[in-house]
Amino acid sequence: MERKIENFSLILFIIIMARPVNSGNNRPGSQAKESRSSSNRTGRYKKGYGSVRSVSTKTSFLEKWNNKVALFVAFNIVVVILSVVYFFYQYHLENIVITPLDLPPVITKSGLDVPTRFWGSYRPGTYFGMRTRSPQGLATGIMWFTQKVVNNRIDIRHWCDQWDNVNHYTWLEHDGENFGIQKIDDKEYYLVTSFVKQIGGDHGGDFTAKISVRPKEFNPSPGPVSLMFYVYASGDANFDPYVVNEGHLRSIDGYMDTLGNFSIFFREVETSKTILKYNYLTADTPSLAHLKETVMRHHAIFQAKERLQLQILGLIGDAAAYTKKTDHNYKVNFIVYQVTFIPPFELEVFFESRSFRNRPAKILGSLYNLELDNYMKNFEDKFEAIFKLRAKNFNPLDIKPAYAALSNMLGGIGYFYGSSLVQSTHNKDPISYWNAPLYTSVPSRSFFPRGFLWDEGFHNLLILEWNPEITKEIIGHWLDLMNIEGWIPREQILDAEARERVPAEFIVQKNSNANPPTFFLTLERFLYKMKSGSFPKDVVFLRKILPRLKVWFDWFNKTQNGMIPGTYRWRGRDSQTDLELNPKTLSSGLDDYPRATHPTIDERHLDLRCWIALAAGVLADIGDYIGEPLEKHRDTYHFLTNNELLDKLHWSSVSLSYSDYGFHSRDVKLTKEKLPYVAGSHTTPQTITYRVVNEEPALRFVDNFGYISLFPFLLKIIDADNPKLIKILSDLRNPNLLWTDYGLRSLAKSSPYYLKHNTEHDPPYWRGSIWININFLAARALYHYGQIEGPYMTQAKKLYSELRLNVVSNVIKEYKRTGFYWEQYDDVTGHGKGVHPFTGWTSLVVLMMGELY
Repeated sequence: MERKIENFSLILFIIIMARPVNSGNNRPGSQAKESRSSSNRTGRYKKGYGSVRSVSTKTSFLEKWNNKVALFVAFNIVVVILSVVYFFYQYHLENIVITPLDLPPVITKSGLDVPTRFWGSYRPGTYFGMRTRSPQGLATGIMWFTQKVVNNRIDIRHWCDQWDNVNHYTWLEHDGENFGIQKIDDKEYYLVTSFVKQIGGDHGGDFTAKISVRPKEFNPSPGPVSLMFYVYASGDANFDPYVVNEGHLRSIDGYMDTLGNFSIFFREVETSKTILKYNYLTADTPSLAHLKETVMRHHAIFQAKERLQLQILGLIGDAAAYTKKTDHNYKVNFIVYQVTFIPPFELEVFFESRSFRNRPAKILGSLYNLELDNYMKNFEDKFEAIFKLRAKNFNPLDIKPAYAALSNMLGGIGYFYGSSLVQSTHNKDPISYWNAPLYTSVPSRSFFPRGFLWDEGFHNLLILEWNPEITKEIIGHWLDLMNIEGWIPREQILDAEARERVPAEFIVQKNSNANPPTFFLTLERFLYKMKSGSFPKDVVFLRKILPRLKVWFDWFNKTQNGMIPGTYRWRGRDSQTDLELNPKTLSSGLDDYPRATHPTIDERHLDLRCWIALAAGVLADIGDYIGEPLEKHRDTYHFLTNNELLDKLHWSSVSLSYSDYGFHSRDVKLTKEKLPYVAGSHTTPQTITYRVVNEEPALRFVDNFGYISLFPFLLKIIDADNPKLIKILSDLRNPNLLWTDYGLRSLAKSSPYYLKHNTEHDPPYWRGSIWININFLAARALYHYGQIEGPYMTQAKKLYSELRLNVVSNVIKEYKRTGFYWEQYDDVTGHGKGVHPFTGWTSLVVLMMGELY
């Protein structure tokens, strides 16, 4: 804003300096002409009218002076008005990106208004953590480490990190609300974490968490392990820890506005005398992002009482918590319980809300085990009722991985509160979006523990089948993040803990960039379930979200449109770079999938056109369902699904496939070049990798057969009797193109980009690997074309059975082999690769198993 004001001040100064001094003619020589004319008139009046001329001249002079003053004042009033208008216009432009959409919010109940979801495992980026679904609340979690000091450091586990080299960790069962049980396979021992909730009272009720540590069979004499359970307050809180026997933290009494009075009890379950040392810590830490660092700063070496020869690392209790209790400037927002032991060991942590006065009993000990068993049985019964895997004759050894896929999706739901960092073309620097909550699942606990817009539509295809109420809340939270333009930031990096885990280059979200509107996939399925009677009709919810969906749709139409009616173009590609083999299209979600080599405004992106067609159709269907017909959207849907127009704009007669169109060269490659040696320099010679264009680009179809080529088929836009459908089915089954024994690869082996690096350091991503979200869409489309009458119905049915078997069997096989679901799968070996665990859209394998499309 300061820069804009400075620019306007300069313009204003130039205008004032250039302003004429008088109101007369401004042409050169005008003053001389006026002077000669006056002289002649004066000569005539000297013959006896001298006195009259004197009065007239004085009057004329005063009038002219007054006119000049009036003009000067008027001019400056206009300048002031224009400057004010300019200032507010610039202010408007700079702040429009952070102005919320002026429509009633979808989410009107949150926090304690929804007690069943107030407490939860809403910290998916940690190995285990509970928190309240409120901006100012309580968060709990665990850390642990083996008592080994290597290179003067200890290896503390806290955030899920695939470089921790934990063998595997997974939620075995989790219902999204009431309970969860997770197994962590570390090097020398297993950890099992679980929780059970009890709803009641005015502040969300109670929960019990249990952490068990067991040695592995091959390791009957494990070394000491330190387990830490911590409590962190994100708002003002009063903590009163109860400590006995030199550092044994037994309980914490506390108060927060959102929780009222509460207590936390620590109950150790010992099978033998294995406890070596208790320690605790009370401290003030800046945020959730700094908990591990705070713990590491407060460790010291202690002598173990149980084994005099053993020295262990333990926390130093902060004596200031007691000496400064009366000092109001001293704040404790972080308390850690630590116990060091020889496994096996079990710890129960019981959170008790004091407002829950009529609880049947505290869920501890044998009662906890009974409650957990009941919840697990209910989970398994409900799972079978929905997905019917036993009825479909799946092996019980394959059903457990399916439990884990769903459970990790539900256990991967997090609650975040904060603001995105955003930027528009009118902002010199990034600015903060408004503070807001987000209830969302995440693609990967280890690598992507935050919300992604296009992932979330896929996620909720699975969540919807399990609990539509959770899906409605997730959709509502995302839609409430829409600004006045109709834009939703595609990555949600809302708080310090989330931001700490994102590379700087990805933090700022630009309002010109979109993301596939996959929530329309979820809503299409939601509408189908309501129409079929599987779900209760919820017209109220649809009426709440429809106005925001229309604004979102209009934003796509205005900002991502192409040069020709009916064409669309993803914004955000870099047209200036020569450091990439093919400039990425991050906003499409398909990142390095090869598009036109030279981004221009002439591009036509096939996948975006298909997404817009889907959105228009679902909007029209919602309108019809709730009695508010949307003829404009219905017409748009018919226009964009017209197969003749689609063929004209996107069918390549060269590759005989649907394609993007743009300014494209068919011969580019990466090359390395050594930088010139600088005399006197002792540094190692450097090289630069850049793109060389061996064929001049031209406007043409981009004939790289792959996932993009399938989109009219994936989103069921191709008519069932269109001859091009059989060509697509034939291409699908071609092993030299996309078909493998493990699913459809993302790019044909015949493409010059197949498995090619995009830069020296960027390995291929969407250039050959198998991705489950697109394979799910392919199976869904084959199922569709195999169910409706058409000349290619039989071929679609056969392909559907083959593809479903290939994808399901490989994903389950890899889970059994590695203990993880993976981001992508190798098209040659079928092995999982990339980020792990990746239990976002890879969990769609459960829907494929249950044939729920």
